Amino acid sequence: MKIRIASRESRLAMWQAEHVKSLLLKLPEVSEVEIVGMTTKGDQILDQSLSKIGGKGLFIKELEAALLAGQADLAVHSGKDIPMALEPEFKLLGFMTREVPTDAFVSNDYASLADLPAGSVVGSSSLRRQAQLLAKYPHLKVHPLRGNLDTRLGKLDRGEYQAIILATAGLKRLGLESRIKANIAPEDMLPAVGQGALGLEVLSSRSDLDFITKALVDPVCTQLVSAERMVSRELGGSCQVPLAGYAILNNDGTMHLRALVATGDGKRVIEAEQSAPLAEFEQLAIDVVAKLKAQGAEALLSAGH
Repeated sequence: MKIRIASRESRLAMWQAEHVKSLLLKLPEVSEVEIVGMTTKGDQILDQSLSKIGGKGLFIKELEAALLAGQADLAVHSGKDIPMALEPEFKLLGFMTREVPTDAFVSNDYASLADLPAGSVVGSSSLRRQAQLLAKYPHLKVHPLRGNLDTRLGKLDRGEYQAIILATAGLKRLGLESRIKANIAPEDMLPAVGQGALGLEVLSSRSDLDFITKALVDPVCTQLVSAERMVSRELGGSCQVPLAGYAILNNDGTMHLRALVATGDGKRVIEAEQSAPLAEFEQLAIDVVAKLKAQGAEALLSAGH
């Protein structure tokens, strides 16, 4: 079987597609793999924040259109770019083994967030990062930062920002780990839902591709990310709302889930956490959401829309 992978054309997205291609070529069912590169609306509109132009789903619409048109068989996405509810024509096979899910502090002049002097400009395209930054460091300024990884690093190197916050996973995948001054612990900045995990999407009708699930999908990672995604779905999460969710496997084999919602200025942050058996991830997500709502999360969320 020949498999065509739909991918964005950014360097990171192409790395992800090449990574999946290399794994697919090891399978006896696969004879050839082609990467179909395309530019998405999310890649084209760089002068506005994602929350204003329609959210992260803009990074996958063209890829889904290629699946529907029969131009591609499989789409590879960053976990945090996948909408919480897919259209019925599509299904997620699951998520691959997760790379480090943390955020990275990147600066040419300072060693950590705590070292930044008052008034320093930090670049981030994420309301989630902005809210958590301002909650802990209200003396800093957070300015929007869009574009692919190389574009963002270029803006830092030109002195437009004193520091920028990026996903650790992307820097590691592109061999740019040396740019990381500090990995920000999840306790200090809770990661985005699905951060660091790659999701595999196909048409719902393509049962002939189910063999990919067994070969490439990590069942534990899929349960962890599914719990995070369910929190976001239950809260109506979108790019308009600072929301974070992060699940890990405890030493005893249970799942621990932490979630957070906040105001964009970081002045109000609501957090909740709980553990449960892996198989009960859906109920765990519902329980964590109930804890957030009990603290007034819904009022925060409605204010963000």
